[in-house]
Amino acid sequence: MRSGWTGSGFSFRDIRASPRRPNRARLDAVERLAEVADEAGLTMIQLALGFATAHPAVTSALIGPRTLDHLHSQLAAADTVLSADVLDAIVAPGTDLAAHEKYDTPPALLDPSLRRR
Repeated sequence: MRSGWTGSGFSFRDIRASPRRPNRARLDAVERLAEVADEAGLTMIQLALGFATAHPAVTSALIGPRTLDHLHSQLAAADTVLSADVLDAIVAPGTDLAAHEKYDTPPALLDPSLRRR
C-alpha cells in the first residue's frame, strides 16, 4: 500500500508479532479495509471519510489532524464519494457489527433499502 495506511509505513503485522497483541478481529478488519482501499485506488483516509459521509444521517465528518500533512490529506479526502460496490465491500447491507453493544435495532438494519438514501 502507498506508504502504509497511516503514512508512516506502520503495519499491523508488526503488532501481531508482539506478545502484547490487541484484538485480532479488529486488526484483521483493518487489514481487509486496507485491501478495499487499495483495490479502489483510495487512501484509508479517503475510505474512512467517504464511508462516514455516505450514511444518510451524517451531515459532516469531524477530522482530527495532528500535523499539517494530516490536515492536507484529510481535506483532500473531503469530496470522496464511494461507489455502492466499495460501500458493500466495507460492510454488507444489513450487517450489524456491534449487535452485542446495543439493545435496539436501527431501522436501516431491518430494511436494507434504508441504508443509502
